[in-house]
Formats: sequence, structure tokens, C-alpha cells
Amino acid sequence: MASMEKKAIVVGAGLVGSLWAVMLGQRGYAVDLYERRPDVRKSGFAGGRSINLAMSVRGWRALEKIGMAEVIGRQAIPMHGRMMHDTRGELTFQPYGKKGQAIYSVSRGGLNLELLELADTHPDVHLHFDQRCQGVDLSANTLHFRHEHTGKPSRVRAPLLFGTDGAFSMVRDSIMKQTRRFNYSQQFLEYGYKELHIPPTAQGRHRMEPNALHIWPRGSFMLIALPNADGSFTCTLFLAYEGKESFARLHTDAEVTAFFERQFPDVLPLMPDLLEDFRQNPTADLVTIRCNPWHHDGKALLLGDASHAIVPFYGQGMNAGFEDCSLLDALVDEYAEDWSSIIPAFSRMRIPQADAIADLALRNFIEMRDKVADPDFLLRKKIAARLHEQYPEFLPLYSMVSFSHLPYDQALREGQAQDAFFERVLQLEGIEENWADNPEVNRLFEQWWAGRRDVLQEQA
Repeated sequence: MASMEKKAIVVGAGLVGSLWAVMLGQRGYAVDLYERRPDVRKSGFAGGRSINLAMSVRGWRALEKIGMAEVIGRQAIPMHGRMMHDTRGELTFQPYGKKGQAIYSVSRGGLNLELLELADTHPDVHLHFDQRCQGVDLSANTLHFRHEHTGKPSRVRAPLLFGTDGAFSMVRDSIMKQTRRFNYSQQFLEYGYKELHIPPTAQGRHRMEPNALHIWPRGSFMLIALPNADGSFTCTLFLAYEGKESFARLHTDAEVTAFFERQFPDVLPLMPDLLEDFRQNPTADLVTIRCNPWHHDGKALLLGDASHAIVPFYGQGMNAGFEDCSLLDALVDEYAEDWSSIIPAFSRMRIPQADAIADLALRNFIEMRDKVADPDFLLRKKIAARLHEQYPEFLPLYSMVSFSHLPYDQALREGQAQDAFFERVLQLEGIEENWADNPEVNRLFEQWWAGRRDVLQEQA
């Protein structure tokens, strides 16, 4: 591509759009980044709908590419495992990986602000706020915008268009209408979520263990809490919309208080503003969005939630979006900036991976709300961790997703193979008492792992 054509439009200045604009700018592209919202650096973020981010290695790699990992690392809080709270307030800790491994609690708003600042300081990146995308004419690679306050229309064109405008993307809507045989689906869970808050102590300290992701699993619903740098926790209640235990039964202050006294008695004293938060913060939906293809004619491409919105239960939504940018950036070098090859190649490669993490996130919802308190599940986790220590090449599913760069679809296949293996192990007589030093576990594993290694080598 000639230098005069090194121009791109990115629609959506959230996490993925801001990151991708920076990556393009660092490659010498003139980038116009459009955003429907006002400049959040001036207006701030609307409260009540932001789940904290859990940054893992896929996200860190993208930040390293743009030189921001160290800055964000200073603000992030490591979470080395899950801290489960039962109805009596008793605690059980489950490490995520090996000693020293952690996922990191990061402020969604704070990260977005840092990315926007970095984009704005780049001479080739230009930010445009309060601009609502009205649609895309893909035949001419032209976008139509309307200013949110003045109503003034505008029309812009570039050789490359990137839609990073979220789960209900206008760019995707235009691609869908103008692309033959475009497949699209959206699946809403029968659950919603509401953000709540645990403030810091008067001394600015955390009221619970800060280096853990706290979970109150209750079978069909759950509460989680992630630590913030100011000593507070951001809590999120995931609850069905209808049913015996549901948002439909929580209308009055008395009903909310009774529900928390019954289900989360240990957290209630830590939430002085529970009732106000519950009234004021919206109940938001949980949706999985899939589509295929992600591109049109090698000139327009969807990234992040615009192409693969997922539920938050594996903590991979932002990580997957950032990995989109890392992988696409690598293809720019591989194909020597031939976008007519880069864009369809990326779409073909990435769609199976995105479908896999969507499936894994839905599966992990059941694990977090229910299985983390199941004795067989806990035993399996212990055996898997022990095998990982003895055979470092063996990665439990969570480690494959959160602590490696293994493609998500390969991790899903390996996880399914592990399910079958552990079903055999948990049927061994007396395994509950002698799992740690059971030679039969090692014999079965070595037999199974020899076959899996062959499969992995064929896939590599």
C-alpha cells in the first residue's frame, strides 16, 4: 500500500478502538477515531454498568506492544485465586495457577482514559467525540455521522474502516445489510447484573483480602467482588430476572435487605450504601454475539465486541479484544501491509477462536456460581494442580486460557479432553483420601498425556 493511502477510520473509542488506533498510528497510518459519547476525559464515565476488568497475559501482550504495560501494571492489583464465601461466612481459597501466577484487577475507566490519552498524543491519530455513526456505504468506504448536540451531519472516507463500536455495532449492522450470506446471532442469558460497592476503611484499606477475586456462589446465582487501588471493591450481583430468587422479587428495600441477610450475610456489613446502590445502579443484560464474516471486501473489519461480544465469566472479553489487535498487528507484517489479504485471513483465523471463548465463558458461569463449591470439582482442581507441578507441559484449562497464548479453540478442545480424563480419575476407588500420592493417577495420566502430546504436535 502506498504511503498516501495509509489512512484509516476507527469507529468506537472504547478499549479496543483506542488500542487499535494507537497501533495503527505507531505504524504511520493517519487515523480518525470516532466516538458517539462525549470525551470521557472531561465528562467522566456514567456509573453503575462497569464490571472491573481481569487482565491476563493476552491483554498484557497488547499493552506491551504499545509501551503501556508498565503504566497499567502500577495501577493493577494481582488476584492469585478465587476466595469463596459460603452462607456462614467461611472462606475457601482456590489458586488460579502456579505460585506467582495471577490475573489483575484493572479499572475499565482508568484503562480507557490512559489509552485515549496515548492516542491523543500521537500526531497521526485524531479524535472526534459526540459523533453518532448513521451508517456505512461499503461500496465507497464512506461513513455517515451526525453530531450528537448540533445535529450537523458529516461524511468521511478512508481506504480502511474498522468497527470497534461495541456489541450493538452500527458498523456491523451496515456490513450485515450489504454482505451476502452474513451470519449473525445474539443470545441473551436469563440473567442480569447489577454493580454494587464496598468502600475502603477509614484508613483507605481493603475490608477483605485484596489479592483475590471474591465469589459468593449460590447454585443458580452469585455475587463477585474485585479489588480497586483505592481500597474499595467493585461487586457485581448476577441474578435471574425471573423466578424464586430473582430481580423480580427485589423491589423494596426490605426485600433487598432480607435477600442479602439470607444469602450474603458476611458482605452485608461491608456495604453501607447497598440500598442506594441497588436503587440507582441499572440492571444490565448479558449477551453473546456471534457473526461471520467479520469483514467486507478486504476494506472493512470488525474487532472486539462488535464481532464477538461474550459474557464476562472467564474474564476474557477485554483480553480477547486486545488479542484481536495483537494478532491483526502481526498479520500486517506477515502480509507486508496487503490489507486485501490481511483482513480476510484474520477473519478466517479468529472467528473459530472467538466462538470457542464464547462457549468457555458460558461454561464458566456454571462453574463460578455452582461448581466451585462442589467437592468433586475441588478435588479435580487439586489433582490438576498437582499434575501441572509434576508435568509442567500439562496445562489445566484455566491456565491455557488465562496464562498462555494458546488459541482459544485449541484450549476448548483440550479442556474437553481433560474432562474425559478426569471422569476416569474421579472414579478411582478411594481417590478422595489418597489423590496426592496415588500411583494409579500418574499411570492413567502418562497413558492419556502421551496421546494428547501427539495431537498437540499435529496441531502445532
